[in-house]
Amino acid sequence: MRRPTSCSSALSFILVLLFLSESWGQRLNTDNKKPSCDHCNQQLFCNCSHSGFTSVPTVTGSALSLDLSFNKITAVTNDDLTGHMQLKVLDLHGNGLAEIHPSAFDSLWSLEQLDLSYNQLTMLNHKWFSKLEALQQLNLLNNPYSYLGSPPVFGALVRLRKLALGGPSLKELRRGDLSGVTQLEELTVHANNLTSYDAGTLAHIWPLGHVTLSLHGPFLTNVTLAGSMIDDVSYPETPIILKDINLNGVQSVQPFSKAAKRRIRYLTLHNVSVSDEAIVDFLVVLDGVPLTKLTIEDVTLMGEGWWGKASQTDHRSIDEFYIRNLVILDVYKFTSLLQLGFLLEYPRRVSVINAKVFVMPCLTSHLLKNLQYLDLSDNLLTDLTLEETLCGTTQTLKDIRVLNFSGNALKSLSTVSRLVTKFSKLTHLDISRTGYSFMPSSCPWPSTLRFLNISGAKFTAITPCLPQTLEVLDLSNNNLKDFTLLLPVLRELYLSGNKFLRLPSGLSFPNLQTLTIQSNTLNMFGKTDLQSYQRLDNLQAGQNKFVCSCDFVSFVQLELREGGGIQLTDGVDSYICDYPFYLHGQPVDQVRLSVVMCHQVLFVSVSCGLALFVATLLSVVLWRIHAFWYLKMIWAWLKTKRNSRQRQQRRDKADTEALISFDAFVSYSERDAGWVENFLVPELEEPRSTSHRPLTLCLHKRDFLPGQWIVDNIMNAIERSRRTVFILSENFVQSDWCRYELDFSHFWLFDGQATGEAAILILLEPLSKDDVPKRFYKLRKLMSSTTYLEWPQEEEKREEFWRSLRNALRGNDN
Repeated sequence: MRRPTSCSSALSFILVLLFLSESWGQRLNTDNKKPSCDHCNQQLFCNCSHSGFTSVPTVTGSALSLDLSFNKITAVTNDDLTGHMQLKVLDLHGNGLAEIHPSAFDSLWSLEQLDLSYNQLTMLNHKWFSKLEALQQLNLLNNPYSYLGSPPVFGALVRLRKLALGGPSLKELRRGDLSGVTQLEELTVHANNLTSYDAGTLAHIWPLGHVTLSLHGPFLTNVTLAGSMIDDVSYPETPIILKDINLNGVQSVQPFSKAAKRRIRYLTLHNVSVSDEAIVDFLVVLDGVPLTKLTIEDVTLMGEGWWGKASQTDHRSIDEFYIRNLVILDVYKFTSLLQLGFLLEYPRRVSVINAKVFVMPCLTSHLLKNLQYLDLSDNLLTDLTLEETLCGTTQTLKDIRVLNFSGNALKSLSTVSRLVTKFSKLTHLDISRTGYSFMPSSCPWPSTLRFLNISGAKFTAITPCLPQTLEVLDLSNNNLKDFTLLLPVLRELYLSGNKFLRLPSGLSFPNLQTLTIQSNTLNMFGKTDLQSYQRLDNLQAGQNKFVCSCDFVSFVQLELREGGGIQLTDGVDSYICDYPFYLHGQPVDQVRLSVVMCHQVLFVSVSCGLALFVATLLSVVLWRIHAFWYLKMIWAWLKTKRNSRQRQQRRDKADTEALISFDAFVSYSERDAGWVENFLVPELEEPRSTSHRPLTLCLHKRDFLPGQWIVDNIMNAIERSRRTVFILSENFVQSDWCRYELDFSHFWLFDGQATGEAAILILLEPLSKDDVPKRFYKLRKLMSSTTYLEWPQEEEKREEFWRSLRNALRGNDN
């Protein structure tokens, strides 16, 4: 009793194992199936970012660029990227990537750009990059590695030109960490929490094009470390950007002394907070240094502007001050800039952008003796304060060439034109993104003005206020609908973001070379619209609501494909169909219109010609097969049937025999009329023997009623005759079938209105049924099934012929 139970239990166990193994196999197959990404454009750029992938998806092996950023890919295996030998750009940043197989990138021989930033890589492996000899850009920022590792990870990257490394976890940089990196165009190091640095670690990189150092921590706690790093990358022609620093006191400025000794020329401070004391010390440290450009972005001033202590320093080499996003903590206590004459009298370029400047006193403007470029964009200037800044009609800024007051609260175009008229060297004026809504009829301008930007205003019309000397004019993002002003020397015109329905006439711009008119309400344009432009070679007219007509599609496709004289430089993706609806959203270069739509006149002409040819051919065919004759017969028969029914309704219920008026109706050819009149009629109607009763014949010449329709005469004759006699001969066959009216009698007779006994056939000469036209198919059939009489040529046989004919005509009466 136990053994069956054991066998049964074992069998059940085996079945369970088989089931589980099959389930696990399916699960493994499902898990091993890699996701795919098909978001690749015609340039083989595959954008698979923000797609929720947890592993590297499969993409086309011919992809040149693969963006996998902002997914959830935590690991890259050794075969994830196999087969991508042509890949040039790989972006994996923002994934939480923690593990990369040592040979994961081995097949990427052509890779030029690799971004692994903002992941969870705790260590760097030199094997990742050992086969990437073509790599030019590498980004390793903001990963939690604390050191670069050994052996040096960049040793094989002989073509590397842009390197970004470091992050909040980077603690140390050792000499030899960057072995193999000999020259760079850009070097970015985030070392805000760096605690250990070997002097000379970055010194061997030369030439060095551009350096960015984030040194928040070292500037606070270890100025010696910060000074060593700055010293290693300081070269006269290398721009240095220092980020995330706090300058508060003499000690914090000491690292700049290293750079001063190396005579740097370009320095940028980004995301910096600075006190009055630090500014004074900074100016003292850079005393006599040939610094030509000083840029400060995202700066917070913690002092009150008392920098006069540095008035004895020499900064005459500074050619440009660039200040952007300035915040003054105690703006009401901030002193005048008049004490900064030692700084302001030398620069030729000054930019103070987004600094909440509402006025620059005229006295300060007088200090800017060498100024040629002034940018006060995105501030709080008004028409009134602008007049103070430019000192009204008083001569100042005599060398100014470029003025930028964009993004301010200016309202009057006539005011700014009046204020800048005195600048005899002014060539560029940017007053875009202001509150201008009205353009006066005339405005004074300096004769030297060549570039004018009034985009982002609210103009609805153009007037002669615009100067005739302009070479470049930007009126984008206004409310313009037309442009008819003559500007004889204009070379570039920007009209995007307006309400133009058509291209402006090129006669107003005889020297125009570039026209940008995107995002308007253009429906279409073509070769005829561009003929008035004599020198235009660059047109950007995309992003409009195009009606994809045949002419427009053909023109755009030709220009995009062959390039012609005028180049559409904004690319094929900018030209999208808006109408007709079935083409809505399709790129113009992919539209294929039918011949019917594009060549309507030709299509109609060919169609009409073809229809005429077919109709002619069909008519000939129908004529050859006598179709018209059949149609005429059917029509006549139907009409006669209707008339016959009408006559029948008018008749009384008389004896049918009383309606019979003739013994026979004779149908014959006109050419056989002599035989009928000379032989048939005398023999039957006037017999020589008294034993033969005279017969009454119906002849169309004699018995048809004049003025009555011939068809009615034929029908009446047939209805009132006992028999119908057909005189058949060659004349009957070859003639016009005994006229149309007699042909109808044949049709009526052999279409069932009379029986075969009512028809008598007489052959005047030998005639076979094959000589009868096929349309008389019942007559042909009757000739093959009915005995007919032949007119004898021998005179002695004619008596027998007449007797047989009389007997046939009398029928039952004989």
